[in-house]
Formats: sequence, C-alpha cells, structure tokens
Amino acid sequence: MKIALAKQMHEIDDTAINDFGLIELALMESAGHRVAQAAKNFLNGVDKKSICILAGSGNNGGDALAAARYLSNAGARVKIFLVGNKNHRTDSLNTQIRILRGMTVEIQQLESDRAWERLQITLRFADAVVDGILGTGFFGEIRPSALRLIRLINSMSKPVISIDIPSGVESDTGFVGETAVHANCTVALGLPKPCHFICPGANYVGKLIIDDIGIPQKILNGDIHQTLLDDELAVTFLPARSKDVHKGSCGKILVVAGSRGMTGAACLASMSALKVGAGLVTLAVPESLNDLYEVKLTEVMTSLLDETKSGIIGGNKAIGALTDLAAKADAILIGPGLGRATETLDLVNKIVSTVDKPLILDADAIFAFNGKGEDLKNCKHVPILTPHLGELAALLNISVEELRRSLIENVRKAAQDFRAIIVAKSECTVIAYPNGEIFISPLGNSSMATAGSGDVLAGTIAGLMKLTPFAPLAGVYLHGTAGNFAHVEKSEGLVASDIMENLPKAIKKLRQLQEKN
Repeated sequence: MKIALAKQMHEIDDTAINDFGLIELALMESAGHRVAQAAKNFLNGVDKKSICILAGSGNNGGDALAAARYLSNAGARVKIFLVGNKNHRTDSLNTQIRILRGMTVEIQQLESDRAWERLQITLRFADAVVDGILGTGFFGEIRPSALRLIRLINSMSKPVISIDIPSGVESDTGFVGETAVHANCTVALGLPKPCHFICPGANYVGKLIIDDIGIPQKILNGDIHQTLLDDELAVTFLPARSKDVHKGSCGKILVVAGSRGMTGAACLASMSALKVGAGLVTLAVPESLNDLYEVKLTEVMTSLLDETKSGIIGGNKAIGALTDLAAKADAILIGPGLGRATETLDLVNKIVSTVDKPLILDADAIFAFNGKGEDLKNCKHVPILTPHLGELAALLNISVEELRRSLIENVRKAAQDFRAIIVAKSECTVIAYPNGEIFISPLGNSSMATAGSGDVLAGTIAGLMKLTPFAPLAGVYLHGTAGNFAHVEKSEGLVASDIMENLPKAIKKLRQLQEKN
C-alpha cells in the first residue's frame, strides 16, 4: 500500500474527478458513509446516541457533514457546529449544508459566545465527537478559533473519530504545534498519510482505519514513492529455501563489533544474523576479549584482531586481518559496540573504502563518517546504514529536531546524497533507497526502546544479505514482528535478547503468510 503526501493525495482526487469522471460529491458521500460506519462500530451502534459533528470550511468538513447525515439516518441525535470562514466553504460542503438543513438537522456557526456555550453543553453530554475541522491542507500554526475548538474537544475527554487526520497534525511530517485533536480512531481516506506513523502526530491517531472510498486502485497505485511495509509486501521478500542448500550457500557473514564494556552488542548482532538463517557467522573481536566471547557464544565463530590498547582494535595488522576475513565473507556488518577510539575509526574508514563486499554500517561505524558523509560514495557497493535519529542527525550535521521536522524528505535526501540505503530507526522505521523510494514500517512497539534493539536489527539485516536482495526491508519487517511477539510475552520488561529469540517465530509467520498467498 502506498503512503501519500498531501500534494499527492490532492492530485489523486483531481485525477479521479477530472480523468476518471468521479464526482466530488460522490467521493464525499463515500467518505461520510465510511466515517459513520466507523462511529457505529466504535460505539456499538448509534441509535439514540448523541454525536457532535465539528466541521471546517474545506472538504474535510464536507466529509463530516456527509457522515452526520448517515448517522442521523441511523437514529443518532446529531448536532453540527461549523468553524472557519463562511466565504471559504467549498461548493460540495455548501451542498451538504443545504441537504442537512432540509432534514432539519441542527447546524450552528461558531461565531457568537452563545454558540460556543451551546457547543460546550453539547460536548458535555455527547457520546462521541466527529472531527472534520482541518484536513491534509493544514500546515503551520492553527488559527485561534480552531485552536480554541481543539482544546475544548480534548478537555472533554470524549471518544473522537477524526476524518483523514486528527486536526492540528501536519499530514506530511506528523508535526504538532500547540496541540492537536486526540482521536480514538482515525479514518484515512484514499491512502494513509505519513503522520499516521510518524510522531508526534502518530500519538494522536488512535486506531487507524484505511479506506479507498471508491478511488480506483490504478490511481492509488500510481507514481508515489512512499510505501507501507506491511504483510502484503513482506511475503515477496524471502524466497523459499531449496533442498540442497548448505551452510556456505546460506550466507557467510563477518561481524566486526564489540569493545571493552560493549561486548553485548557484538553478541546480539552476530547471534541475530544466525537466528534469521545465515549459515556461518564470524565475529572479529579484540584479542583480549576473545575468551569472553568463546564462553558467551556457541554457534558463532570468533577471529582475533590486533589491539592498539586492551579491548580497542586498530592498526595495520588489524586492517590486514579484516581484509583477509572479508574476502571469504558474503557481507560485512561493522559497528555495533565497536567504540570510538581514533585508531578504530581510522580502521572503519579504511575497510569501508577498500573492501569489495556488501556492507552494513551501524552505530560507531556510522559515527566514523560524521562530517565526511560524502566518503560513503567510495564504497564498492551501496552501503546499508542503520542509524537511530541521533546518529543520522549527527551524520547530516543538523539537530534531531530539524531532522524530525521533515523526517521523510531528510532521510530520502540523505540516501540520495550518500548513495546509501538508510534504515532510520525511530517510533516507526523509515527505509530510504538512493533512487528516492521510501518504505515506512508500522511494526514494533514502545517496549523495544531498550539497549541492544538496534544491534539485533543490524544483525538481522546482515544475516539476510545472502538470502534476499531485499535484506533491509525483510530485516526491518522481521525485527518489528519479533518485537511485537516479545511485547506480548514481556510487555515493558522486554530486552533486546527477547527480540532476538523471537526472530525464528517471525520468520515462521512470514512463511505462513507466503503459503496463504
């Protein structure tokens, strides 16, 4: 499923109307019917229940008015309050107003103090609220009347069904200024929008329902370069294993990770590569730490690297040893818990620029390129970077706030500028390719905000490198699915190894989905 930016959704609507002959009012009717159905389901029926409809002056408000009619016909006691400039109302919205007035449904414009007092009373006794105040065209600061209305809605703590997006949330960025409507349910029209997944906007969405409202799939599947990473897409990622595979053909992965005080990162990353099906994993470690790894790891092989100081790798001998190990590997993961000693960062830069093998760069290996991201273009293969937002912001030399303000476009630009695949980890994971394609994963949960979770993801991607050309996408999908399984078992007590242990269960789920398809 595609994810539409606001401008793209507007173009889709125009194409449906101008090129396919759909009538704007017909789309509004479909949207209103779907919103009314969502309200019925949410409230277990609406007969004799009081529902407050709040409508702005655009077509989002028109959708709310169409929903009001369907709810009224279903027996709900509907009261409608209009906000915004009367002169800015769309023709379709005015048509909806005329129909409702013919039905003698109560409609008031929020202009006078008396109208606001009536709204307060209505909200106090309402069973639910339909939010059609602001749509995808909203950007920047909320106008005073809309801001007052949103604050009033939130203060009443009533169930809210928002149309398309919660009012006050920016569609493309998820940005929220002073406040936004806290919805219990949001009905996305046509396609989902970035704000449904990217925080802070995602915190306001509640349950997300996506409905095409009758727009032809040919249009919805058009020239849009953001895609939702869902089950339907994931079943295409991982080919079935043939009967004659062996450990050598399933992927020989070299992991360069770990330093004194951060040995766990190396263990999580290397074991995760095995848990998703890699045949052989070799962990290259500082010589003085090898005995520890020999005890902690049974299935992972270790290779000793020369140290400049105890627990710190670097120098020509270590570079030479890694070059030899890399020649035998199918892919190399470098960075988890590696440390930031100058000699270690020099080693990272040397290996990344000279080794002719697919690379996954995580954590400290990404840090090695701060201030010189352009050097990533020297990689023999397109590298895969797995930064959290702090690491990505540092690589781009901007603040995390600047990065978040336009997350999708910033990640897209980084992938294009550095000729790299960027797996940006946050409340949702954004995967960007150098060709401009973006994938957004809704999988995962807040319990995964724990030390080592990113090391598991990096290892998961690395372990899939020989098995599928879609390793970054498959890795994010399996990692998020495993995290959800772990959350069911452990809730907030989840630790990174719980995610790792659930990776085989995530693969099993994917294989079952493939069988059904």
